[in-house]
Amino acid sequence: MTDLPRPGEIALDQDPAAQRPDAGLVFIGHIETPWTSRHECPRSGRRSDDLCKVHLKPDYAPGLASVDSCTHLILLYWMDKARRDLIVQAPAFDSVTHGVFALRSPVRPNPIALSVVDLVAIDGPTLTVRGVDCLNGTPLLDIKPYFPRNDSIPDADVGWHPNRTHPDRRSTDL
Repeated sequence: MTDLPRPGEIALDQDPAAQRPDAGLVFIGHIETPWTSRHECPRSGRRSDDLCKVHLKPDYAPGLASVDSCTHLILLYWMDKARRDLIVQAPAFDSVTHGVFALRSPVRPNPIALSVVDLVAIDGPTLTVRGVDCLNGTPLLDIKPYFPRNDSIPDADVGWHPNRTHPDRRSTDL
């Protein structure tokens, strides 16, 4: 999937996907969503009420022991359709460019994404969840329990985010 570059974006000289990998990953399953294009996906899974399915490969099903006691999970997944070459991006919601490590964009050297999801149901190796923001068939890397005491930092801040501007939107629209 190649999108036209926006003004101010900077790409790496070599796409990280073309480099020799430093580590190997194992996909433990995939995520079933209603979205087949990037433009259909919600910008953040927390803004979606759509129910999605997380399908684990059968060998990993025993790893779900005690997951039924969790109300929320962290899903880590591989955005396999994302570009991997942009290091500075011009987000559609801001008139200023930002380094990839200051963004949650799937376009990054290693397209690893995460979502905190509501666990709705478990049926064998399949979880029904709410709060995902990826394309149908996205490979699943890992599942972790969400611990509110450890994972929530209420006074955390992304300083540039409240100051973003876009010629077509007010910064409070997003």
